Amino acid sequence: MASTKRTVLITGCSEGGMGAALAVAFQEAGLHVYATARDPTKMASLGRAGIETLTLDILSTDSIAACVAKLPSLDILVNNAGNSYSMPISDLSLNDAKQLFNINVWAQLAVSQAFLPLLIKSKGMIVNQTSVVAATAAPFQSAYNASKAAISMFSDCQRLELEPFDVKVIDLKTGAVATNLIKNQKTQTPMSLPEGSIYEPAREAVESAMRNDKMADAGTPAIQWAKEVVGDLMRKSPPLVIWRGAHARMVRIGTFMPHGMMDSTIKKMTGLDVVEQKVRADGRIPR
Repeated sequence: MASTKRTVLITGCSEGGMGAALAVAFQEAGLHVYATARDPTKMASLGRAGIETLTLDILSTDSIAACVAKLPSLDILVNNAGNSYSMPISDLSLNDAKQLFNINVWAQLAVSQAFLPLLIKSKGMIVNQTSVVAATAAPFQSAYNASKAAISMFSDCQRLELEPFDVKVIDLKTGAVATNLIKNQKTQTPMSLPEGSIYEPAREAVESAMRNDKMADAGTPAIQWAKEVVGDLMRKSPPLVIWRGAHARMVRIGTFMPHGMMDSTIKKMTGLDVVEQKVRADGRIPR
């Protein structure tokens, strides 16, 4: 007998992350959950909890197609997988930034395109994880912020384009959440300034800001955030934009303020105020 449960597929469900927390919250809400990740061994705890786990490498068209073929139907797609990259724009590796866009933008669209026939059939929903940084500037995170702003705009256009097919598209703007994201960023992406950087006088402070040291212990607990998000999505008429997580409300309010009004707050939160003091105090002109 076919299950009558609504189904949801979530990308990027490695343990300790937001995707895994969403998988648990959706299961508790009564949905059949497909939790996916590039490495299925990193979802062992979800499997033990009775959640169906599938291999999905969002950068591989073959992997995406293989995953789609395993699903008889789908009601909700959550594009959660992504990566981060920290570096001042003056020292940015364009190759690394392009790779970030491949993961955070183009791969998300590839996944949405592949699952769209199932979602049109179910008159379902696409949820794009964009982050509050899509709506505010943060020092040394420009490539990441820009990638999230790009998928946010794609998401809004997608929302309009899919209205004739009764497919909803939700922009999930997440604030700080206590997950493995910052720890993973430290191990997977460069966190040191190159030699000759114009920020050399403030190297220690800049690299601390790049590591998000001030935010390492901040954030809404992942399971609390996930339950709030799932609660929003399960409404009869879910919000078109969902703001959840620490500082999300502050950023949302900031979008209504004159441009630059939040600069001093952002500088203090990220440590840019210390960087500015050290650069100005040094007084050297970089060669």
